[in-house]
Amino acid sequence: MADLDQLKTTLLAQIDDAGTPDAIEAIRVAALGKSGSVTGLLKTLGGMTPDERQAQGPRIHGLREAVTAALSEKKVALESVALDARLATERLDMTLPVDAPLMGTVHPVSQVMDELAEVFADMGFAVATGPEIEDDWHNFTALNIPETHPARAMHDTFYLAGEHERPMVLRTHTSPVQIRTMMAQKPPIRIIAPGRTYRSDSDATHTPMFHQVEGLVIDEGITLAHLKWTLETFLKAFFERDDVVLRLRPSYFPFTEPSAEVDVGYSVVKGKRVIGGSEGWMEVLGSGMVHPKVIAACGLDPTEWQGFAFGCGIDRLAMLKYGMDDLRAFFDGDIRWLKHYGFSALDVPTLSGGVGA
Repeated sequence: MADLDQLKTTLLAQIDDAGTPDAIEAIRVAALGKSGSVTGLLKTLGGMTPDERQAQGPRIHGLREAVTAALSEKKVALESVALDARLATERLDMTLPVDAPLMGTVHPVSQVMDELAEVFADMGFAVATGPEIEDDWHNFTALNIPETHPARAMHDTFYLAGEHERPMVLRTHTSPVQIRTMMAQKPPIRIIAPGRTYRSDSDATHTPMFHQVEGLVIDEGITLAHLKWTLETFLKAFFERDDVVLRLRPSYFPFTEPSAEVDVGYSVVKGKRVIGGSEGWMEVLGSGMVHPKVIAACGLDPTEWQGFAFGCGIDRLAMLKYGMDDLRAFFDGDIRWLKHYGFSALDVPTLSGGVGA
């Protein structure tokens, strides 16, 4: 594994030489991204024998931890320099009169959650919630995600320290809500599960904490046709356009079989992609028929009950509908951004008045 030592030396040198946040981000993606060099080494662990894994596992994980720590340290240093430069030039006159609206504004994420609830309520769906700190059985095992699956690795998942009966994590998706609902409620089931989720990722379109909505239907005689109709009806109502067209592509998710990525058609208006039309395709959803193993894990008979599930990012839906370019701005707490993109508290989304009101 001399090449592993060489890779560590090379990556640490590149991090040390990086002079901008963009350069640090490029190194992070090249090393720890989904197709990164370190991620590739982590994926090889599943194919090793137990003896090989015991010997090489600590070295590979040590490499990941060293690179992660170096990236974090360098990023903090660069951000500190940038902040000092900004503070040296930016001034606010605290003696000026307050120029603020009499009523606060609704955050786009809250607005979109209300819109989703309104659209799906019209189709007979209830809103379900669950804990944000989950055990690995609800978050992974019950969803047919094997112990060697890359999603369980610490570079994707935040694990909680301390002694627990089962390993505890910050949930990586709202799918555990589906498991808890199926175990607590007899079919038929029609729910959406919106809420906060957590993954170790951060760039213009990914944040360590983000919002996700998942849908679940469990009943007798459910087919892919029901799934496609539900998604088509939802997207037309949410984007408030009748020319929304869908394309389902075969994919793989451990908890659905068959699985499908859902693309939506878009048009280009003034240089920006706008949902609707068919000038191009954009991926917006993951979906599929609930895997029989998942149904069985919840104590239901998969020969009697079938279902479909889907999921997408609420923040991404807000970006697509309202023309926002950077996901990180959602969490900056900048009142100027909220004044521009926020919604009046009196404009409650309704299907009759328009969910984007």
